[in-house]
This record gives sequence, C-alpha cells and structure tokens, in this order.
Amino acid sequence: AGAGAGAGAGAGAGAVAPVKPAETTADPGKKEKVRYKYPLSAIHILKAHGKSSLESHLIDGGFAINAQRAAQGMPTAVESTPDGQPVKIAMLDMNLQRHRMAMGVQVIVKDPAEIENIKKREMDITKERIRKIIDAGARVVLTTKGVDDLCMKYFVEAGVIAARRCNKDDLKRLAKATGGKVVTTMADMEGNETFDADCLGTCNAVREERIGDGEMIYAYGCGGGGASTIVLRGANEYMLDEMDRALHDSLCVVKRMLESNTLVPGGGAVEAALSVHLEEFATTLESREQLAIQEYADALLVIPKTLAVNAAKDSSELVAKLRAAHAKSQKDGSDDASLKYTGLDLINGEIRNNLAAGVVEPAISKIKSLRFATEAAITILRIDDRITLNPAPQQ
Repeated sequence: AGAGAGAGAGAGAGAVAPVKPAETTADPGKKEKVRYKYPLSAIHILKAHGKSSLESHLIDGGFAINAQRAAQGMPTAVESTPDGQPVKIAMLDMNLQRHRMAMGVQVIVKDPAEIENIKKREMDITKERIRKIIDAGARVVLTTKGVDDLCMKYFVEAGVIAARRCNKDDLKRLAKATGGKVVTTMADMEGNETFDADCLGTCNAVREERIGDGEMIYAYGCGGGGASTIVLRGANEYMLDEMDRALHDSLCVVKRMLESNTLVPGGGAVEAALSVHLEEFATTLESREQLAIQEYADALLVIPKTLAVNAAKDSSELVAKLRAAHAKSQKDGSDDASLKYTGLDLINGEIRNNLAAGVVEPAISKIKSLRFATEAAITILRIDDRITLNPAPQQ
C-alpha cells in the first residue's frame, strides 16, 4: 500500500493541471472558511489508438468530444469572427429528424392531395426548428440523438457543423466548459417552440481533427469553466485502459491533496519519524503499555522496508540510515531542520530530503491509514476465545 501511495503521489505531479479547472466551492455565500471541491467527473478522459503514450496531452482551456461531422459538406473548422464574436455551440438532447405524428394519433384524409400537404407541413416543422436554432446564433450543433438527411441539408446550407449520437455525459461536461446548457426540449410555457440563446455555449474555435483511426471535434478557448480534457494515446486498448487507471489514481491523489490542503513528505518519512518518536515515548511508561507501543513502532517500519525491497535495495541499511536521520532531527539540540523531511530515494538507493525533491503524499491518507489499521488490530485483539473443530475422522 505504501509503495502504491508513493508511486501515485509521484505520478500525480502531472495531473494537477486538469484538476484545478474543476474547482468549485461548497457554499460561496457563507462567510465561514470556504471549502473547495474538485469533482473528478468534470475531467473528460479520451482514449485514442496510435502514437506513443508520451504524446498524450491535456487540452489547455479546451475540450474534445469523440464525435465527427454528420455530413461531408459541412465545414471542418469554425472560427470566431474578426469582430470578436465567439463560436456558439448548441447542445441538444433531442431528435433532429423529420417531425412525425405521435403514436396513437389518427388523421383521416378525404382528399388525397391533403397527404402531400401533411408531408410538406412535417418538413416545415423540422425546418422551423432548425431555423430557430441557427437564428439564435448557433454555428455548431451537437445532439445525443439522430440527425436525418433533411436536417443535414439545412445545416450544410447554413455552414454549420452538426454531430449526432454524442455521449450525453460528454455533452454535460462540454456545457460546463463552455458555459451553456443541454437543451432537452424547445417547448416554452405558452406551448410554442423557441430556442433560448442563453443555452448556447461559447468558445473561440471548433475544429474536426483526425486522431488515430477516427475524427474528434475539438473546442478551443472555452468561455465557461470547470471542465477539462485529457487525450490519452497508446498502442492498443489494453495499454490505454492501464494508463487510464494509473491516471485516475494520480488524479485522486491530487484531489485529496487540494481538498485537504495538507501534505506530508513521502518515501517512508512519516512512518520512520513516527516509529522513532513512539520508541522514545515508550521508555517513559512504566507499565505493560510500553510493549504495545514498541510493537506499534516496529510495525510502522514495514512500509519503508517494503518500499526498499520493491526497489531491489538493501532494506536493512536504508531503514537504519532513515531512523538515524529522524532520531537526530527529534533531539532538542538538532541544528538541521530539514532532517525531519528525510525519506527514501529508491532510484539511487539513498536517503534525501523528499519535501525538496517533490515526493509528497496527502496527510489525510496517512491519518486514515493509521486509524483504520489501529482499529483493525484492536478488533482482532478483542477476540478472546476460539473454538476449534476436530477434523472429521477419515473412513
């Protein structure tokens, strides 16, 4: 567990950038201390085959969505106008297909010519819907449902990028990033159909770019806040899944750190310092509690020992050096204040100032680990009786 925590904390250094935009406050209206939240659901992770894993990147101030243009006649890029008007994005959760009568509705026609009028009106209803969306200023339309050929014709004529079958969760994140809203219906309180321009998100540019085997739509310079995108590149699906899991661990470490706002040096520094302190404290007691505290101090050294063994280093020598450094730092006459930050450097097989080296862990994780381990040990020790069943005699 200690080895995983140390590795996660080291990997988390590159994961700070996508977590910061997700910052929200619990209740900004109160005058008490503001508590910040960092929901990881706001971070969109896209996996794309091809290239090296080192070419994975964060879209700074932008957002990517795994979708492509519905028709080839649509433009591949939409930029902001020269007078500074941003690109407006409409995010829909409804069908953009030819209007059809609801189930169970019967229309009795006596004149066959009226059938054509009904079809024409159905087409006009669809055209009016699309016209209202375009008139509101939308230059990019993304929907979770379908877009048929009739609607595509109107979008192509207007020079609008339209994408269909988008993931609803991705659209919610995009709405957050661009400052817009996902529209589920165009009906208003009077029973008419209108499209509110306030529901449109804004950004500086929207482009369709080829990534790996397919295309993705990128939105650059998003006008909102609270969401970001990481594009992972890798050779195959298994590698991308493994990278996704490792990145999620790193993001969780950063989230814990930012929310608790306290950290401790990693690499076995906390366990070694606590072990030295408890051993010294145990000698001040004159009861059998001394034995329990000494055993607790010895148990804490399992973490730095395991870290050293996992790195194929001499655990006995490294832990001895680590304990000596912390014992020196805890003496009253110690002149080197940085000794208390001493931890393991498992690449070079020596001890160093891990706070200066940037190897840190969230303090809340250490506190909870110690608390849960102590509770588990107490629970086991409370079991004071045992019943052993004799094995059944063999035939």
